Amino acid sequence: MILPSLPGEAAPLLLALAPAFTRPSGQRFLLLMAAAVLTTGRRTVANLLRTAGPLARGHKTSYQRVLSAAAWSGVRLGGALCGFILRHLVRDGVVTLVGDDTVESHPGRKVYGKARHRDPVRSSHAYTAWRYGHKWVVLAVLVRFPFAVRPWALPVLVDLYRSAEENRRRHRPHRTPAQLLCRLLRLVLLRFPGRRFVIVGDAGYGTHEVARFVRRYRGRLALVSKLHPGANLFAPPPRYRGRGRPRVKGRALPKPREAVAQRRHLRRRTVAWYGGGCRRVQVASGTGHWYKSGRGLVPLRWVFVRDRDGTHRDEYFFTTDPTLAATAVIGYYTGRWNIETTFEELRAPSAWRRRAAGAPTRSCAPPRACSGCTRPWPSCSTPSPKPSAAERGTGPAKRAAPSPTPWRPSAAGFGPNGFSHRPAAPQLSKNSPTNCATSSFQPSPRRRKLHQSS
Repeated sequence: MILPSLPGEAAPLLLALAPAFTRPSGQRFLLLMAAAVLTTGRRTVANLLRTAGPLARGHKTSYQRVLSAAAWSGVRLGGALCGFILRHLVRDGVVTLVGDDTVESHPGRKVYGKARHRDPVRSSHAYTAWRYGHKWVVLAVLVRFPFAVRPWALPVLVDLYRSAEENRRRHRPHRTPAQLLCRLLRLVLLRFPGRRFVIVGDAGYGTHEVARFVRRYRGRLALVSKLHPGANLFAPPPRYRGRGRPRVKGRALPKPREAVAQRRHLRRRTVAWYGGGCRRVQVASGTGHWYKSGRGLVPLRWVFVRDRDGTHRDEYFFTTDPTLAATAVIGYYTGRWNIETTFEELRAPSAWRRRAAGAPTRSCAPPRACSGCTRPWPSCSTPSPKPSAAERGTGPAKRAAPSPTPWRPSAAGFGPNGFSHRPAAPQLSKNSPTNCATSSFQPSPRRRKLHQSS
């Protein structure tokens, strides 16, 4: 059994993920997963092994092969993780899913699947910034915790987007990010036949193709996304009377932009907004059938939102479930922003990357317990205090760099790499920092010199 002597809270998760691995691969995957929690820099395999220290028995290539050549299925692992979240965190009711894509830089010459992608963070309407690397399509589950103001987006399934040029070179059918998201949704529907879902995506996933896919599973799946103000809406086709070709659409309805302009008064509502708060808005909604030539009709409800405080521009949303209220549609879409927060927090542990981008550095050291921080440590935005001459290594007294605290081996663990139930307490001096207000992340002198020269 791949279950070390870890705290009891981790046992259900480890038992859920264990069937996806063989015993050797599971032991190494568990060690890498524990080291990833404690690693402060980039989460490469080399950095994870440095954090694990003597607990990483065997050659380092055996840990690298876990992610490149070991016999385990990512689909099976993602399904097990999704099942664990649904059983323990979203036990009943409608499950809210969020789909989006993110680009990670990998500019090497021999990186598999690398391509040139548009960077949505640095790009604007007038300027397009490109980034070389991987583009991942991510499907996450929105979970509400009693201690958090906003929901958390927990990724469960990912798929790599490959450019049209690479697929043409390898003689593979090309799939867009929207088509990859539909494939991930189909996996979730097959694995959990008794649950109902609502998938939320931005304008890139609010296409007629995705809406038509969701329509096929309308009893269990609904889509919430952005809608173009000039979308073609029609009434349903009249009943066929047996003469000529049957009609595929009815009379034309006003476009959402035209329908809003014709209304003299908009309803005032208080809805859930970005960041977990509430906002006073003006709302208008309507129903119709979205038509695309050769693709058929998709019934939907469109919603127009105008921020009464004037901080956000007017938006048009839609859902494939016409029974949803306008306020519910707005709440679903504003909750989509939590996956963007997840992407930012996953990139945050790299201190040098945050400093190069001009972002504030974290102010509490991850290996220690931080009692004064109310959010996870990658979100801390208080600038670190400037180190003294002794801390920089230029003064007469040099402080030794802190080393990660290893877990003591235990006989209850698996094989030779057993883990104790609790990590050893760190040895702190009288002047050692213990909270967010005074602790700081100190890079090595070599990295500090490279950063200053760049």
